[in-house]
Amino acid sequence: MSTLLDIKSSVLRQVQVCPSFRRKTEQEPEITNSQEPPTGAWKPGDGVEFFAHMRLILKKGDGRQGLPCPEVLLRSGSPAPAEPVDPNRGLRALTQEEVEMLYEEALYTVLHRAGTMGPDQVDDEEVLLSYLQQVFGSSSEEHMEAIMRVKKAKAPTYALKVSVMRAKNLLAKDPNGFSDPYCMLGILPASSAPQESSGQKEQRFGFRKGSKRSSPLPAKCIQVTEVKSSTLNPVWKEHFLLEIEDVNTDQLHLDIWDHDDDVSLAEACRKLNEVIGLKGMTRYFKQIVKSARANGTAGPTEDHTDDFLGCLNIPIREVPVAGADRWFKLEPRSSASRVQGDCHLVLKLITTQRDTAMSQRGRSGFLSYLLLLSRVLRFEHRVEEPNSSSWRGELSGPGNTVLCLHGAQSNLSPLQLAVLHWQVSSRHHQTRTLDYGYLLGLLEDVQAHWEEAASLPQEQEESLADSFSAFSEFGLRLLRQLRDYFPATNSTAVYRLELLLKCLEKLQLFQPAFEICPFETELSMDIAAALKRGNREWYDQLLNAKSPREQPGPQRLAGLVELADIIYEDLQSCYGVYASLFHGILKVDFFTLTFRQLERLVAEEAWVLTEELSPKMNLEVASGLFELYLTLADTQRFWSCIPGRESRSLALAGIHTPFLPAVKLWLQVLRDQAKWRLQGAVDVDTLEPVDAASKHSSSAATASLCLSHIQELWVRLAWPDPAQAQGLGTQLSQDMCEASLFYTELLRKKVDTQPGAAGEAVSEQLCVVLNNVELVRRASGQALRGLAWSEGANGLEGVLPRPLLSSIQALDEDLLREAHTVTAHLTSKMVADIRKYVQHISLSPDSIQNDEAVAPLLKYLDEKLALLNDSLVKENLSRVLEALWELLLQAILQALSANRGVSADFYGRFHFTLEALVSFFHAEGQGLPLENLRDGSYKRLEEELRLHKCSTRECIEQFYLDKLKQRSLEQNRFGRLTVRCHYEAAEQRLAVEVLHAADLLPLDANGLSDPFVIVELGPPHLFPLVRSQRTQVKARTLHPVYDELFHFSVPAEACRRRGACVLFTVMDHDWLSTNDFAGEAALGLGGVSGIARPHVGGGVRPGQPITLHLRRPRAQVRSALRMLEGRTNREAQEFVKKLKELEKCMEADL
Repeated sequence: MSTLLDIKSSVLRQVQVCPSFRRKTEQEPEITNSQEPPTGAWKPGDGVEFFAHMRLILKKGDGRQGLPCPEVLLRSGSPAPAEPVDPNRGLRALTQEEVEMLYEEALYTVLHRAGTMGPDQVDDEEVLLSYLQQVFGSSSEEHMEAIMRVKKAKAPTYALKVSVMRAKNLLAKDPNGFSDPYCMLGILPASSAPQESSGQKEQRFGFRKGSKRSSPLPAKCIQVTEVKSSTLNPVWKEHFLLEIEDVNTDQLHLDIWDHDDDVSLAEACRKLNEVIGLKGMTRYFKQIVKSARANGTAGPTEDHTDDFLGCLNIPIREVPVAGADRWFKLEPRSSASRVQGDCHLVLKLITTQRDTAMSQRGRSGFLSYLLLLSRVLRFEHRVEEPNSSSWRGELSGPGNTVLCLHGAQSNLSPLQLAVLHWQVSSRHHQTRTLDYGYLLGLLEDVQAHWEEAASLPQEQEESLADSFSAFSEFGLRLLRQLRDYFPATNSTAVYRLELLLKCLEKLQLFQPAFEICPFETELSMDIAAALKRGNREWYDQLLNAKSPREQPGPQRLAGLVELADIIYEDLQSCYGVYASLFHGILKVDFFTLTFRQLERLVAEEAWVLTEELSPKMNLEVASGLFELYLTLADTQRFWSCIPGRESRSLALAGIHTPFLPAVKLWLQVLRDQAKWRLQGAVDVDTLEPVDAASKHSSSAATASLCLSHIQELWVRLAWPDPAQAQGLGTQLSQDMCEASLFYTELLRKKVDTQPGAAGEAVSEQLCVVLNNVELVRRASGQALRGLAWSEGANGLEGVLPRPLLSSIQALDEDLLREAHTVTAHLTSKMVADIRKYVQHISLSPDSIQNDEAVAPLLKYLDEKLALLNDSLVKENLSRVLEALWELLLQAILQALSANRGVSADFYGRFHFTLEALVSFFHAEGQGLPLENLRDGSYKRLEEELRLHKCSTRECIEQFYLDKLKQRSLEQNRFGRLTVRCHYEAAEQRLAVEVLHAADLLPLDANGLSDPFVIVELGPPHLFPLVRSQRTQVKARTLHPVYDELFHFSVPAEACRRRGACVLFTVMDHDWLSTNDFAGEAALGLGGVSGIARPHVGGGVRPGQPITLHLRRPRAQVRSALRMLEGRTNREAQEFVKKLKELEKCMEADL
């Protein structure tokens, strides 16, 4: 292993000559001697603490990639934080007298209830009275006294509000297929209600029929609608108020008639005011009958009357307490009547006079309902869920019943009821939190009824406007403390915020509807102002807690880093959660507003602090500033990630400038800490695989992780200035290269000092070391590519900067060289065994089959490679296979050179061995590629095996074939020779014309040559009687012109033989010494004119001039020569002797 220590990498050599790459001087101690920085936060050691801190920095940046998603931010579904409540923000407290008056009003409402209770209402008087006792907290005695007082009071006066809306599907009474319907309606007292006598035909009351009732009927009980002409589906929408004598016995009667009178019905009905008593009314209707216009089928002398279309009889006691809004089926007057259709009525039973203290003092039903609802709401909320913010105002049965009775008796419209519920609930919410969904529903009710109703009285509208102002003020106060009451990580709180914003949005819709506007400015402007104020208050509170200005700069730095991190997280929440709510509901750009404000504040703080700390720069300050800059840079990138935003307009633009010295110092610390970390990792490494699935040791995992962390840190740094980024990136890449090579050097030292280095166990350790080198090679390459920095406008996107690319290539070459060195050391232990098994093949007798002779070698290789396959990663296994393959080829070549003059079977056995090894190492595509196996030394070995099996003449022919295949690598180095050649079939001779040469080598002292050309045919056994010929010597020139023609009498068949060629040898003539070799060229005769295609007619046509590039014999040409050297026959020896003489000329020239 000592040979490994002698290897010097190119990068380390570059370190020694490049001061910027190797910072320490020759006099400085080695890093492994725990060299300490002068001062700072990070002390020398194993680097664990430093990289643990760096991992925290990187982990902080993991959540800052791209734009945040609400699903990631909303992590908790716990209850929302409690909102502030203030008992003083509710309705004013009542005096004892007012409470007693309200109590009396509620009891009066229950004791004098009228109408039919609904299925969800309570009809038990005792239950209702007991409920009121609990609401008002009265004792039994006080409760009984109050009931007695109310019972002594005068009963209320009732009235029925009737709205005749429309009818449908009425009978057609006119010839045109329609009718002209109108309604007559009134209250029938119990004494005048229709009676059914036994034995008589059923008869219903009708306003047009006479009656035997003796009691008078007040005229004001009769009301008539307008006539709707030519329709079977009339729409009236007329409203009437009918007084009631007895709510238990009176009933509402309604007739629908087809009008057939020329006299105006309205004028006729006004005369009803002159009729007193039933007889007078009957007499009046008779007059109407007599004056009625003629019916279509009646004669001119007959009485004409209106046609009956149907009637309704509705007992007052059956009218629901909450009122009725429905279709009623029309009834006939008798069983003989034929009617059809329905009538839509809206009925509501109210009181017009009430004998209560509140009524006597002029307190409206609107106010009394407001006070009663407030009392009930407080009671119900306290009883149901005293500490819950999710109560939706669900009242109990008795509570709903009491409020329904009072609202109906007070004649409150749906709009008034909706307004009252909103006013009371919104005020109550400020004293005890309710569900915002409930409040939103109340606002939607108000909005729906507001669009239907005309308007509210001014006093009630002012009261509603006051409730809107109070609620909006309360909502703005919550928005100022948005982060406290609606944290972005709490899905429950965020949902409450959404509902609150929707409530405020509803308030904005009411702004143009009020004659008295409750808002001095646009509510959206107030919301934006509240958010800005809340942002500033939150920031100031955070700054005072984390980084008070009165502290010294170094102490403030850590707090400012924490503050910047909190602000970044808050901006993520603003974008991912709050922004969509505010913009989607209120059209307020909350994110831009908040980002601009907080970014400016933290930028101002950072500028001031960096200016203060610049003169005090040390490692501790640099570490803090580096971490602060990363967060500020993340904040800039966050803004830039949003479409349509650019960071040049931010206050943070250019903030990187004052941080540059701190970043440079921190990267220096990173370099030293990385080496300490690697040193510590190698020291504790046992050079055993980390686990069963891994084939590298713990130190390689640590080194790979360190490189990855450095690369991630550079990505997060993302230095914006291209020139400065190039300097930082170049230095960091060099540091990473140095660290990677430092690690491999530590590994070599570790292996070299291991006990038992010569034993078998070292091979396992070498496998681990080889895997470690490969892992670090891949990790360092990936990390270095991740260091690519922007080169500005001149840089190409996707192209690595040239300095970085050079570092990557140099490091990769060094680590590959290191891997090949370890591979060679690993395979060197197998050399002796491989030679032994190859020798076994060479010594095997001819009687043994080839596969039996090769079997021991293949078995040995299979066992070793099985172990290596289990211990090495794929890339390293391929390297080992390639090294073993080369060892095997060299071993076979040595065996061949040691055995000359053996039988052809000997070479056939090794040819079989070679093909068996190719199949073994290819392993059906799982091993080495065939093109790799059959390259390099394989070609040489295969050629030698083939030549060993050839005869002498076949070897000589191969010699000339190799010359024909040879190509000049440097075509102009030895010059060019132009010739012309053709075959004259008539004379059976070959004509070779040497024309001229150019750019020959200067072989004389005067810088020129005296060249001549030797022309000969080969191989010699094909042309045994042909002698070589030569041109004249051309003195002192490098561009000789010959124009000499030579004839060779040879048969055409010999020229077509394998390897037949013309060999041109250019020599430099020396008078006093041996001629010098200048170059040679060969021309195959198979393609010469007259041989390839004989001339038709026997004429001679010279071929075109051919320019040949001169060259010198190469290795593949000499391989055939080596084969001939081993032959003992005369033909081989003479051929070799001739070539040896030519080689001496070439050696003298060189």
